[in-house]
Amino acid sequence: MDFLRRIARALARPGLPAMEELGVKEMRSLEDLDSALAASQSEPMFLFKHSTVCPISAAARDAVGEFLRGAGAAAPAFRLVKVIESRPVSNAIAERLGVQHQSPQLILVKAGQAVWSASHGAIQPSAIEQALAAAMR
Repeated sequence: MDFLRRIARALARPGLPAMEELGVKEMRSLEDLDSALAASQSEPMFLFKHSTVCPISAAARDAVGEFLRGAGAAAPAFRLVKVIESRPVSNAIAERLGVQHQSPQLILVKAGQAVWSASHGAIQPSAIEQALAAAMR
């Protein structure tokens, strides 16, 4: 596990705000997932499945951060699940929402249902904006 921590630190981008500083809440338990899905009944929300040891996931994290910084206070809710550290939550997302697991993966949830998802290089600020606009119609 110490090896994984060292890799995660190496992948961290100095100077960029942590996801928590951008208003992203981490889901660590199935209860957290239940709460997020319940909250999506009133407002759409994004679930971001992130690997702390993958450089592609680090790039997707940066894209999510760029979107959030641009959206500011108007940003929708975002929840983060670290797929290695919280595997039961990651697996439950795939099972409950019927979206095949990938990492990195961003899923837009509205009324407890997945209405859009993207993975890997498709996670871009413009794609997030378009998905959110479509979900708000």
